[in-house]
Amino acid sequence: MRRALVAGAALLLVALAGCSDSDRSPVAARPKAVHVVRPKPKPKPRPPRPRGPLPRDLLIADRDNNRVLLVSPAKRIVWSFTGLRGPDDAFFTPGGRTIVTNEEFNDTLTEVSIRAKRRVWRYGHDALAGTGPGYLNTPDDAYRLAGGATTVADIRNCRIVLVSRARRVLRVLGGSCVHDPPRGFASPNGDTPLADGGLLVTEIGPPGWIDRLDARGRLVWSIASPVAYPSDAQLLPDGRVLVCSFTDPGRIVILDRSGRVRWSFGAASGPNRLDKPSLAIRLPNGLVAANDDYRERVIVIDPGRHRIVWQYGHTGVAGSAPGYLDKPDGIDLAPSGLTLPHHLR
Repeated sequence: MRRALVAGAALLLVALAGCSDSDRSPVAARPKAVHVVRPKPKPKPRPPRPRGPLPRDLLIADRDNNRVLLVSPAKRIVWSFTGLRGPDDAFFTPGGRTIVTNEEFNDTLTEVSIRAKRRVWRYGHDALAGTGPGYLNTPDDAYRLAGGATTVADIRNCRIVLVSRARRVLRVLGGSCVHDPPRGFASPNGDTPLADGGLLVTEIGPPGWIDRLDARGRLVWSIASPVAYPSDAQLLPDGRVLVCSFTDPGRIVILDRSGRVRWSFGAASGPNRLDKPSLAIRLPNGLVAANDDYRERVIVIDPGRHRIVWQYGHTGVAGSAPGYLDKPDGIDLAPSGLTLPHHLR
């Protein structure tokens, strides 16, 4: 009997030893905390840098073909509008939905919708020059401003005119055909809008002048042009001035505030010879684009190497087929956000 009791007690101890803590405790054990490592967000990919000398499509006023073209960096016509009357220059309006062109020898301005491909605004009277409200005389460089008004250099009226969308004359600078800005301009052919609301006015002369006006039309400074027949001066970010000499052979120069030439492009012969270039612009990549009017081409120049690195048009050969131009008289770089619907391309 005693042996049986000892054996039973031994079996009970073995059974108790085999039980786990959780079997003995009424409270369940808490799970251990797990540290989750979240992957770091991948950085957003940078937009691809444009390859080649021309960063975006280029608008060309193809004057003697009576059309404006939008040409891609690959030299393909991606949009066009025909039936104009000698478009001398053409510029995108703020927002990039329309284009304003001055039909210089028709004494008119025309605005064209890119999407609708139709005229949406006009000012002036066809081939009828005048000085009164609604009239112009050889208008040049018509720019639409952010507020909706249009500024234009009215060459033979020797003035800069600001016109509202309702075709009302808002302001006239000049009127006297002598160099006396802002009271008079010697045949102004350029009125480039500036970031501060002012204008950079180019006077043909002779002699030629480049005048900076403030937003109220007051003279800030004036430079006597060192080149004959200055055309369509542009203010560069560093305060210097980029301007063409509309001569044969022609030149494109950069001037400092004293009027000294700091850079020049052009030659008496060869591929760098220019014939009456009328507008040059600085591209975002630092290259210079220009229309070489009477050599029937638009070019992009590498200023450091003094070389033409891109060209649309056949040098000295006028034409209307793809790849050809006839007196290209103005250019403008397409806005960075401009996208054309597929059916327009």
